[in-house]
Amino acid sequence: MKKLTFENIANFFLKNFFQGLVIIGPIGLTVFVIWYVITSIDNIIPSVAKEIPGLVFISIILITALLGFLGNKFVVGRFFFDTMDSLLEKTPGVKHIYTPTKDVMSSFVGDKKKFNDPVWVKTNENPEIWRIGFLTQKEMADVEKHNYVAVYLPHSYAISGWVIVTEEKNIKPVVGMTAASAMKFAVSGGVAGFHSDENIFKAPE
Repeated sequence: MKKLTFENIANFFLKNFFQGLVIIGPIGLTVFVIWYVITSIDNIIPSVAKEIPGLVFISIILITALLGFLGNKFVVGRFFFDTMDSLLEKTPGVKHIYTPTKDVMSSFVGDKKKFNDPVWVKTNENPEIWRIGFLTQKEMADVEKHNYVAVYLPHSYAISGWVIVTEEKNIKPVVGMTAASAMKFAVSGGVAGFHSDENIFKAPE
């Protein structure tokens, strides 16, 4: 049995304190972000939010889903949204905001998702280094880069990333991981493991 000293008690306390942070930190941050988003959207119409909290948020979610349904399933809806899309993309000034925003959002969600083809990319020959990324352009002939491809490399613990153009021979398809698992693996700095819910990180005993 270890002798109780101030140092041992302090180390025991700090170990458990930090372990507690690991547990409640992600939960607290998630709750905070969700609450911030809901209250921010609610405050678009403060008078309604004051009377019935959450009504504005729920209404916007339902309206957005309805618009998505109408835009995909009905010819009139599709024609209307295509016309608006074409108009916004041709309007000077507005197109520089609308088009990049639409392209980025379409890359992550919807029927035209781009980040669904995970690949290994060789970024260094000696020593040999591979990074995980997502194939976004399978050929670059239009810009005189024959036999080259474009790959998006996400940053760890961030929503940013960067694009590289490399020869086809430098990429290999990722086997054994879905696109979602590959993104999780990359963004978590490799901590998330290779399978959907497995985590290779173990807290020290």
